[in-house]
This record gives sequence, structure tokens and C-alpha cells, in this order.
Amino acid sequence: MRRVKEAAADALTAAVDGTAAGSSALTATAGRPESLETKLPLSKRARLPDPARFLLVVILSFALSSLGTTFLDYWTQNELADIARPATSRTETSILIAWELFGLALGWLGDYDGYDLAALAFLSRGPATLLLSVFYGIRAVTAGAYLAVHVASTFLPFFLLRQLSGAHSAAPGIPNREIVVDRGIQLLTALQPALVYSVVLFLASRTFLPDAMVLYFNGIPTIRPATDATMLGFGSPISQAFSLLLGLAARTFIFTPLVTTGPTPQDQKNAEFDPANATLWQTVVWNLWGYSTQTKVSLRRTAVAMLFTAVGTFLDTAMAIKGVEPYGAVVYSSIWLIAALVTGLMLRYVGGI
Repeated sequence: MRRVKEAAADALTAAVDGTAAGSSALTATAGRPESLETKLPLSKRARLPDPARFLLVVILSFALSSLGTTFLDYWTQNELADIARPATSRTETSILIAWELFGLALGWLGDYDGYDLAALAFLSRGPATLLLSVFYGIRAVTAGAYLAVHVASTFLPFFLLRQLSGAHSAAPGIPNREIVVDRGIQLLTALQPALVYSVVLFLASRTFLPDAMVLYFNGIPTIRPATDATMLGFGSPISQAFSLLLGLAARTFIFTPLVTTGPTPQDQKNAEFDPANATLWQTVVWNLWGYSTQTKVSLRRTAVAMLFTAVGTFLDTAMAIKGVEPYGAVVYSSIWLIAALVTGLMLRYVGGI
């Protein structure tokens, strides 16, 4: 009996020792760097490639825009029907679709985030929205709802499929972070471009805009807001609030990325450039594009803002509103183009202080 107990004890001890050894081996294996390196590529491969994510962005954007517009047509009982000009040919439809695709592609390839695309959408769609509300008598809530759909249809896909930039997320460690998180500076840098837009609208209304509307905006109900314009826009609370939102969009797209751009090695090269020892071509390039990185960021973004403002406003007036002739759309677009240019230059000046 004693031998049986000793044999059982020996067997139990051997089993425990074997289990411990197996556990130690498993722990050692799991703790080896090789196992971690094996898992990391799997997680990386699980992420969708850029072309697939961009395709999702396009699908989501068009779907949200279509669904939102359809819902608003039903909710507002198609309030825009009397003045809306539907695309009359495949060419016009193709132009509108191509412009939307171009905007999404530029945002994706330009490494823009959701806030950038939302700001661009507002700068592009906003002027026509103001025209509908102030001059064509469309309710402000209706015009604003359509504008919100277009802004959301570009913001949400990028917000879901692309991480926010360090500038817009105010990530720790970005240059001049204290500027972009300061509430007072945020307010002032939004009021400044808002004032620019208001003054440009006032000057246009006191010079050529009323005549252009009479001649090239056939069927426009009234031009009185232009003739009665004040220094704060068209003299209505709607235009004043709209100018503030335009200022916010311009600050978001131009000023925030500008001030959060730090010095780069190229800045050092530009500072050390010696025209006496450079070739003719190097000197020409330096004179044309030998700016600091901050200045280059502001110039690029100001140019993009001007492009989207001018083209978007032209398409939304000449191709979407009945009675607006192409020349009239060009005149109206030029106002906002000039405002975007002056705004970009002023924000660059403020950012360089």
C-alpha cells in the first residue's frame, strides 16, 4: 500500500513539473519579439489600401449628397423647384460630376482632412446659397439646409476614413499649438476674413453688381439688397452671419495649417542660397519659389480656396439657377474670387507676425 502511494505521488509530481515546463515554454515563446513581429504585419494588412478607401469616400459622398438632397426636396416641398435649373444635357451632368470628383481627389491626394473639405465645400457652395436666400427669396433655413448637406457629404467620409491632421486636432507637439487653441485668437482670426468678405461685397454692390444682376440675372425677384448694401454685407442679418461663417471656413482652411507649419530643411537651404555661385535656372527657381515653407502653405491653400470659390460659384449659378447667364455668373464669381485672394493674403500677414 505504501508503494502504491509513493508511485502515485511520483506520478503527480511529474505531471505538475511537465505542466510548469510547458507553461514556461509557452510564456517564453509568447514573450519573444518574433511573435510580436508576426502579429504586426497582420494588423497592417488588415487596413484598407488607399485606393479602396478613396473609392469608399467617393461612394459615401455621392450617397450622402443624393439622400440628403432628396430628403430636403420632400421636407421643403421642393421649394427650389421654381428657380432651380436642372442639367439639360449629358455634358452638363458630366461637368458637375467631374467637378465633385476633382474636389474629392484633390482633398485625398493633398492630404486634407475632414475639416479642410468642409471648409472648401462652404467656400465653394456658400456664395450661391447666399444669392438664393437674399435675392431669390428662398427661406434661410431651406438654403442653409441644402448647404449643410453638401458640407456634411464631404466632411463625414473624410472624417471616417482619414485621421484628423495635427493642426486641426491641436495635437501636442505641433508648432504654435498655443495659437490654434487660444479662443481669443480663434475669434479674431475668424472676424478678420469675415470683415474682408463684407467689405468686398459692399464695394461690389456700390459699383458693378446691381447692373450685372439687372442685365444677366433674368427673372431675379429683387436687387434691392445690393443697392442698399452696407459695410457689413448686404445689410441683412443673414448676410452678416454668412460672412462670419465664411471667415471661420477661411481660418480653418488657410490660417490653422499655416501657423502650425514649422521650419523645414528646405528653409535652411533657402537661407543659405548664394546667387553668385548658382546657375541661372537655380536663381530663377529661387526667385519664383524660394519662399519659406509657411509661405508656400499659405500660397497653395489660398490658390485652392480661390479655385474652389470661383468654379463652385460659377457652376452653382450658371448651371443651377434659372435665368443666370454665363457672363453674369462670371461677374458674381469674381467678387468671391477677389475676397478669397485678399483673405488669404491677410491671413498670411497675420500668421507671419
